[in-house]
Order: sequence, then C-alpha cells, then structure tokens
Amino acid sequence: MRKASAVILMMFLSTIVFAQMEKDIGSEFLENLNVEEHSLDNGLKILTLEDHSAPIVSFQMWVHTGSRNERQGITGISHLFEHMMFKGSKKYGPEEHATIIKKNGGWCNAFTAQDVTVFFENIVPDKLELVISLEAERLANLALTQETLSSEREVVKEERRYRIDDDNFGSLHEQLLATAYNAHSYGWHIVGWMSDIDAITLEDCREYHRIHYAPNNITLAIVGDFDTKKALKMVKKYYGKIPAQEPPPPVSTVEPPQKGERIAYVKRMAQLPMLFAGYHIPEMIHEDIPPLQVMQKILSDGRSSRLYKRLVYEEQVALYAGGFVDELEDPGLFNVYCAMNAGHEIDEGKRLLFEEIERFAKEEVSDKELQKAMNQLEADFVFGLQTNMRKGLSIADYAVRAGDYKKIVEAYKKLQSVTKEDIMRVAEEYLVEDNRTVIILVPEEI
Repeated sequence: MRKASAVILMMFLSTIVFAQMEKDIGSEFLENLNVEEHSLDNGLKILTLEDHSAPIVSFQMWVHTGSRNERQGITGISHLFEHMMFKGSKKYGPEEHATIIKKNGGWCNAFTAQDVTVFFENIVPDKLELVISLEAERLANLALTQETLSSEREVVKEERRYRIDDDNFGSLHEQLLATAYNAHSYGWHIVGWMSDIDAITLEDCREYHRIHYAPNNITLAIVGDFDTKKALKMVKKYYGKIPAQEPPPPVSTVEPPQKGERIAYVKRMAQLPMLFAGYHIPEMIHEDIPPLQVMQKILSDGRSSRLYKRLVYEEQVALYAGGFVDELEDPGLFNVYCAMNAGHEIDEGKRLLFEEIERFAKEEVSDKELQKAMNQLEADFVFGLQTNMRKGLSIADYAVRAGDYKKIVEAYKKLQSVTKEDIMRVAEEYLVEDNRTVIILVPEEI
C-alpha cells in the first residue's frame, strides 16, 4: 500500500509539474512573442522568430489562396497547384525539389485549405539558404506545361475518387457544403468538382499562378535556429527580383442567412446509414468562436464527450459520433456527424444527436465539463507551440488569415475567459434548427 500510495503521489505531483510546465510554455510564448515583421519592395511579407533551443529551422511559404478564391469552372485549381509546384521548374526536374531536401536531411510537404495553400520545409540551419533558393526557384520558374498539367490532373482525379467519390464520409461532407452554401465559394470541396478538374486549361493555370502566386500575395515564416539578418539577405537575394502583380480579385460574396432547415439525402452503396450536419457560424476572428470551440470539445471530443457517451456508449445506437468547428476567414460551419450501429435507424441517431446539441441552450454545462474543455483547448494550444514548425504555422496563420499575427494572443485570452453563459448564448443563436443543414446517407445494397 505504501508503494502504491507513493506511486500515486508521484504521478499526482508529476501532473501538477507538467501542467505548470504547459502553462509556462504558453505564457512564455505569448509574453515573449519576439516575432519580427519584414517586407520586400515587391510586397513579399516575412515573419521571423528566432528560437535557438534546437538545431532546426522551419521555412514556410504561405500563399493567400485556396478554394475560397476559386470560381465555378476552375474549382480545385488551388489544390491542383499544390501538386504542380512539385513538378519541376526551369532549373530542377519533377520531384527534384523534394529529393534535394531529403538528401540534405530535411523534410518538406504542402497542404491546401479553403483560405490558403502552404509549402514548408524543416531543415538543419546550414541548409536554410538552399531551401530559400529552391522555393524561390519554383515560385518564379514553375514548369507549367501541358505534360505536367495532364499528369497531375490524373493524380488529383484519383485523389478525388479516393477521398470523396468512394468514401461515405467525404461524399456526405461534400454534399453538406454544397447544400449549406448557396452563394459563397466555401460551397465546394477543396479537391474541386470532377468536371472542373477535367476542364482546367493550361491558360487557366498560367493566369492563376501569375496572380495568386505573386510575392505580394505571399507570406514567409522562418522559425528556429537562424540569424534574422542573414536570413533576410537570403530572402532578398532569391525572392527580391520576382515581380509583383495586381492583387487577386477580392472575395466579396456574402452567404445570405439561412431561413430554415435544409435536408438532403445521398443514396450510396453502404452497409449502414450516416448523418452529417452543419450550422452556420461566424468567421475565425469573431468573439463567438471561442465559446463555440469550448462547446465542440464538450460535445464531441473524445470518449468522455456527450455524443460519444450518449450515442456510442450508453444507447449504443452509433458506431461513432463526433464534430469539428470550421474556423475560416469568412463564416464557416459547426459540424456534427454520426454513423449508425447495425439494427438502428437514422431517425434514432438524429433525435439523440440533436437532443444533445439542444441541451446547451437549455441548461448550463457543469463546472467539470467546462474546466475539462478549457484544459483540453489550452493543452492543444501549448502542444502546438512546442516545435518550430507549429510555431510558424500558428503565427503565419493569424498573420495571413486574420490580418495580424498578434491576434493569436487575443484569441488565447478570449478562450480563457469563456463562461457558461457564453456557451448558452451562442447555442441559442447558432445551433438552432432553422440554421441547420442535414445530410443523410441512405444505404443501397452492395
């Protein structure tokens, strides 16, 4: 018993120390956010954050363009360009960029989202100039040929088949976007419609690249073990001669308020029914996003969440249930979903899922639920700052999409001040039937 008690005590003390360490890391980062902002004459923005605690540098190129900046006829072109950027340039052949990075002990990748397309490399400090030169080379001299377009078009089409056409979750999510949005360009999946992927021309690509991949539409983030003055000289050397272009067309379309519940049915070959729903919510910098984040944690994050406990564990009507918040440059969606267990109808899952959502507007969450959600969100924030790459992603994201990297501090403080009353208020305003879009998978025999 003494040994057990001692072990428990040590675990308890370790938990306190670890929790304090987390808070210290978060507080230190926020209080000493020594980010420097720079720019070149061609409009290129650069964020630098020196951190010499580990011998590694994260270099990130944030292009302020995503599916939000597309139009009907070229949906998916932003994601296609993420692929095209690896297909060679005037100086390097297809895939050679990534090969060079790997041979020099680094790692590189990219991703496309609704609002941005991001390319990044994590490398040892003495190879930073190599990385900068490689990124500037493919930005300025990308190999836009019919051959590379035809090749990557087929790769993207196959990705669409895998992620959407042949996937129940992806298919329902795409239908949710198309049904929830009547006007805004968030109404299509990042991958794009298949007919548009087929129809994108070489001229479309050249024009899109010229305008959207211009230095005045790009922000670089450099975080880690480097010298700022030397890094800026390297950036100017390789990026400085790339000419600016006219700004991309602004996204001026505003999604009109939804005036009633929308329901759509998708018939697919599947074994079990599924539901995907979304509620319209404000943009990422709105004051109501923090309480919506807390609510999402309580509702759908982990096995102790309300949806898992009610639908999966207690009632056993669902195989899984969850949700997520779209924190986007323009108003997004509060998403929830569930997949039914064998022998249970979708109406049963729908009733239980929406009962749990409606509880937020009718009764206060418990002190325990609120504290746990706040702890989870704080842990997410802190753990997200423990690598150079994550620090770069955080500051650049707020700089590009919110307009100022310092807003990350405001977001963190707002999150810490969320109250039970805030949660009830946003639930009453946004998580209501008239603001809801529901997509139901109706299984067809396989």
